[in-house]
Amino acid sequence: QVQLVESGGGLVQAGGSLRLSCAASGSTFSINAIGWYRQAPGKQRELVAAISSDRSTNYPDSVKGRFTISRDNAKNTVYLQMNSLKPEDTAVYYCFLIVPEGMDYWGQGTQVTVSS
Repeated sequence: QVQLVESGGGLVQAGGSLRLSCAASGSTFSINAIGWYRQAPGKQRELVAAISSDRSTNYPDSVKGRFTISRDNAKNTVYLQMNSLKPEDTAVYYCFLIVPEGMDYWGQGTQVTVSS
């Protein structure tokens, strides 16, 4: 079993920055991919950023150039640096992890609110 604990959400003004953290713990596991989704009220959950076992990254156009995902293997932690935040970035951000066996795990979510 894997547990994911997110931190770093909050309220920020448009143009500001936040850094989210997601610490993974539990029984021995390998990571196929780890990253972040977000879900705004009334909208579908969307991928924000992901980093694979080969360290390749994936971002949607909506955050490309503003968000950066990074990973600290020693700490089993993934970070999401969010710059130039916009009100439309307001959402609950969820950390996810996929193991090679195909199972996926999710954090409890952290609220990010960007005021205009």
